[in-house]
Amino acid sequence: MNSVIKKLALATAIVAAPFMAAQPAAAEGETYILVSHAPDSDSWWNTIKNGIALAGEQMNVSVEYRNPPTGDLADMARIIEQAAASGPNGIITTLSDYDVLKGPIMDAVASGIDVIIMNSGTPEQAREVGALMYVGQPEYDAGYAAGLRAKGDGVGSFLCVNHYISSPSSTERCQGFADGLGIDLGNQMIDSGQDPAEIKNRVLAYLSANPDTDAVLTLGPTSADPTLLALDENGMAGDIYFGTFDLGENIVQGIKDGIINWGIDQQPFLQAYLPVVVMTNYHRYGVLPGNNINSGPGFVTADGLEKVEEFAGEFR
Repeated sequence: MNSVIKKLALATAIVAAPFMAAQPAAAEGETYILVSHAPDSDSWWNTIKNGIALAGEQMNVSVEYRNPPTGDLADMARIIEQAAASGPNGIITTLSDYDVLKGPIMDAVASGIDVIIMNSGTPEQAREVGALMYVGQPEYDAGYAAGLRAKGDGVGSFLCVNHYISSPSSTERCQGFADGLGIDLGNQMIDSGQDPAEIKNRVLAYLSANPDTDAVLTLGPTSADPTLLALDENGMAGDIYFGTFDLGENIVQGIKDGIINWGIDQQPFLQAYLPVVVMTNYHRYGVLPGNNINSGPGFVTADGLEKVEEFAGEFR
């Protein structure tokens, strides 16, 4: 073997050695469980499921999605306990009610399981329960930004249709919106429940009793879709200012038709996808972002619908 070939062979061996050494770690097949507070009926979470599934496939890890079928938070606390007892490498969970969920989350951390908080809760609360980090949209801040935007558009009163009033993070959206407008929330937030027919009837009843309401704010497809039907029935579609959190097929169409002014995209795909990627790299290589990750808010209007419409309900 001449000297040039020997040098090439040596260089190839030097470059290949660390790559080859990394391969066993990359094939360990870690296990991660995502626990959400969402009931089975909330289709918005399909994007979360798609995000965790794609991350699991790309990172070569096992992932599982769990949730309380009815959205009961006490049930969710038990699911976190069960997830921790199964001994996963990590748990990714929402923190929709700090007082109810902090105990099982802190117990999981104490047992040596790494946790990332996503979607709900705050970076401060994530730190208090011992989580690695927070990935999501600060809900009060998002509501406040929406309120400032609506105030600039001339809104002075509103109806907040809260379909998940037992979750403090939902109320934070309504309160932030009121504060952004510079008005009291008062009775402008209604507990709509989650039944589509009931939501529609309660929206109709409120707007009938308060005909001078300037705007409607919904908190996701669960409340936005029946509200669209209500506004179509009472003839206010396109005439009343309408903003919503989150996206979905009917919301995108509502924006396209000029009935919904904007949707707040918190990018749920990233809320599920990024924690799996971050945790896997942390467990394999010891690397971790130095800051929490804000996935939103971003306002989606008719001017930016192309990609959103293409992937609504799937990745957006």
